[in-house]
Amino acid sequence: MKIAHTKSRISQPACLAIGAAILFGASTPAAKLLTGQIHPQLLAGLLYLGSGVGLLLYSLVTNSIAGSKSENRLKGLDFAWLAAAVLFGGIAGPLLLMIGLSSTTAGAASLLLNMEAVFTALLAWFAFKENFDRRILLGMLAIVGGSILLAWQPGAVIAISIGSLAIVGACFCWALDNNFTRNISEADPVQIAAIKGLVAGAVNAGMAFVYGSRLPNISILSEAAALGFMGYGLSLVLFIRALRHLGTARTGAYFSTAPFTGAILSVLILHEPITGQLVLAGCFMALGVWLHLTEAHEHEHSHPAEEHDHMHSHDEHHQHEHDPNISAGEPHSHWHKHVAITHSHPHYPDTQHRHEHIKDKLS
Repeated sequence: MKIAHTKSRISQPACLAIGAAILFGASTPAAKLLTGQIHPQLLAGLLYLGSGVGLLLYSLVTNSIAGSKSENRLKGLDFAWLAAAVLFGGIAGPLLLMIGLSSTTAGAASLLLNMEAVFTALLAWFAFKENFDRRILLGMLAIVGGSILLAWQPGAVIAISIGSLAIVGACFCWALDNNFTRNISEADPVQIAAIKGLVAGAVNAGMAFVYGSRLPNISILSEAAALGFMGYGLSLVLFIRALRHLGTARTGAYFSTAPFTGAILSVLILHEPITGQLVLAGCFMALGVWLHLTEAHEHEHSHPAEEHDHMHSHDEHHQHEHDPNISAGEPHSHWHKHVAITHSHPHYPDTQHRHEHIKDKLS
């Protein structure tokens, strides 16, 4: 097997993953401005609902304008994967986080939240058999190391407590969510993110109301909804699109740079000081991102013959006949056949390249 590491242009999927991180990271300092006016769990519910409702309206408007869908819709087993993703990522994760935050310091919680990227990668690599090598491992370690350094607060103690275990449990739930979502990433990301937002938002807001929370005024309500649409909704759509092409671990690694975006915006918006800790964390993350961006994985591999439906453009994997009404030159979705093929080209562990590799993955 030939695995080369050469400099390459920043790929579109990598830009999508980084864009998702920027949107989500930007939502943190913005949400911080609202935390003193809304209960944390109600705020989480409103952010999710803003995401779901906003994406639902977006889908209705774009469908009416375009008149047709190029994306593949959810069907069959997809809904089981989505239900599992919503259960763990949208309901259990936030609930465990709220339990953990109630008895854990902010500094310890910030450090523990870095476990999401670690769990995401470990599950992707060892449970879902996503390939990786030494370069990708080192890149992940550099990004996670920078994130830990960014969250580190001198004097913060991470004790083995119920609160700490709850936050670690939340991270594991979100890691499961990331890996489950990868299995349906060929479906319409707007539909996936909208359902996630509506269900998770309704559950979290409902739980907040049970515990006595009240709706804020219309101004704060609209701000939370808009923030949720951008930081949770559009961010998740970009994240899912990146999952298609990069796989879970690599997408998760790029997304782990979100705290750095939040820290930079905190400096600009909240006028927090620029520290050596922030600069050093940025250097670690930049190194990790560079290691991932310059990856070039190439070897001979085989694709079995199969039939399925997903959005695609015509490339070496998609050479088939079309209905005259379908433009082969534009991204489109329809049922099509793949003939068996063996070839060699640079690729990521995307939905078309989930094949076996040599046992020594770190060579």
